Amino acid sequence: MSGLFDDFRSEFNKPNNTLVQLILVNIVVFLVLLVAKVSLTIGEHTEWYDLMRDQLMMPGQINAFLHKPWTLFTYFFTHDEIFHILYNMLFLYWFGRLIDEYLGNRRLIGLYIMGGIAGGLLFLAMYNLVPYFQRDTRPMLGASAAAFSVAVGAATLLPNYTFHLLFFGPVRIKFIVFFFIILSVAQTAGLNAGGNLAHLGGALMGFAYVKLLQNGTDLGRPIYWLADGWSSLLRPKPAVKVSYRQRSSASTQATSYVSSSGPASMSTPDQDEVDTILDKISRSGYESLTREEKQKLFRASQRN
Repeated sequence: MSGLFDDFRSEFNKPNNTLVQLILVNIVVFLVLLVAKVSLTIGEHTEWYDLMRDQLMMPGQINAFLHKPWTLFTYFFTHDEIFHILYNMLFLYWFGRLIDEYLGNRRLIGLYIMGGIAGGLLFLAMYNLVPYFQRDTRPMLGASAAAFSVAVGAATLLPNYTFHLLFFGPVRIKFIVFFFIILSVAQTAGLNAGGNLAHLGGALMGFAYVKLLQNGTDLGRPIYWLADGWSSLLRPKPAVKVSYRQRSSASTQATSYVSSSGPASMSTPDQDEVDTILDKISRSGYESLTREEKQKLFRASQRN
């Protein structure tokens, strides 16, 4: 077991590994709930498990939600059925790889969290404003809304990207995502109406997020700021060393440039870099580009 925990910790601590980290957080929460469910059921204390799970699920009634506002964030990391988490994590992995590759780790976590929030807010609004849904008092859990946000974001960014599906062959992801959106619309009047409403909220956020990003507006900036703050709290602080070495003017200028413009990897590429990437596309096709080249091309398109 220690080797398994070491593997989990190693994967979670890898840099630029946001997709795996999101999946691991969902898995850990699921396993904790699973162990609690089995042990408390055997011990005939199922009410303790229900109380534990209720602190993570999002209620549909506004008064109940105001007593547990944190559930707007915790519900999309919570699952209590094996096939539920399996379906959501596969969906997240397939489409999350594209967002991670073309837009980077920060945009992936922004899409995931903001999609989950949008899904929860639409669920809450519909369950309190539309009489049909007020008859259903079940709370909501699961990462479906967040995964839908990532999927629709990928389909908006790369509508003609092709997945090879068993029994169907190559299918463009815009058609795959469209099918699941229609399925969710059809099931908003079914037994899982709340979950499907959340799907649609996540889908709307995924579409808006990428469209605005293509126009130069990044909705995820508050998420990045919070994530950076959390990372800085967890990052071990190096020992303080005092140095009286005089800095050169060139070093001072370089430091000033980095602090005002951000990391070099996020800066807008110049025209020579763009021309080199376009030449590579003409020679070998778009799929031959590296992850960094794809992200540079995307940032260049924002500039234009």
